[in-house]
Amino acid sequence: MQQIVLDTETTGLEPSQGHKIIEIGCVELVNRRLTGRHYHQYINPQREVDAGAFAVHGISNERLENEPVFAQIVEEFLAFIGDAELIIHNAAFDIGFIDHELNSLNPKRPSINLKRSVIDTLLLARNKHPGQKNNLDALCKRYYVDNSQRDLHGALLDAEILADVYLAMTGGQTALQLGGNSSQTGSGGNRETIKRLDSGRKPLTIVYADEDELGCHAEKLAAIQKSSGQCLWLSQEIE
Repeated sequence: MQQIVLDTETTGLEPSQGHKIIEIGCVELVNRRLTGRHYHQYINPQREVDAGAFAVHGISNERLENEPVFAQIVEEFLAFIGDAELIIHNAAFDIGFIDHELNSLNPKRPSINLKRSVIDTLLLARNKHPGQKNNLDALCKRYYVDNSQRDLHGALLDAEILADVYLAMTGGQTALQLGGNSSQTGSGGNRETIKRLDSGRKPLTIVYADEDELGCHAEKLAAIQKSSGQCLWLSQEIE
C-alpha cells in the first residue's frame, strides 16, 4: 500500500484571492513504512508573499525569484504522487490550493483527489481527541514526536513530522530504517531499529498462592459479600 504524506506552503490563506503555492513537500510510505523517497520543490508564485504568511514559513519573495512556476513542475509532482492515498493535515487547505493551481493550467487538470482517497489527519485527530488542540505541534507533543527543528513551517519537514505523527496516531511503527541510510529521508534524525526478545529465553516462573493466601482471599471476598450484598468474584465459577 503506497501513501504519500503531503504539505504545502503558500503566499496567503485564500486561493480565491489569488494566493499561490510556493513550496511542496512529500514523503512516501509503503505498507506503513517510510521508504526514503521524497519530493521537494520551491515554486515562484509570480506574486508577493503576504507578511502574515512570511511570519509562518519565513520564505521570502527574493528566495522564490529564480524558482520554476507551477506549470513547470506539475508533471514531476503528479508523477511522484501517482494514484497513492494522500495523508494531509487540514487537507481542505492544501487540496484547495493544489486544485486551484491545476485549474489555472491550460488545459486544466483534474482535481487532485478525483481518483484517490485522502486522509485528513486534522479530522482524524479531532475524532480521537475532541476538545483538545490538534495542530501539528500539539500532536507531536501528545505522541512524543520530535519537532525540535520546527522553528518555522516548511513543507518537507512538516511532511516528515506528519508521517511520524500519523503512524503513531494510528498505532503504527515509525522506527524502522531500511538499509541503514537515514540521509535519504532528510529528517535529520537517527531512527532506532526494533529490538526483538531472545526466542531462546527461559519460560517465566509461575508462582501459585499457598493455602494461607487462599484462605485470606476467601475471607476478604466474604467480607465484601457481607458489606455490599454482592461480590462479583463469588458469583463467578473459577475453573
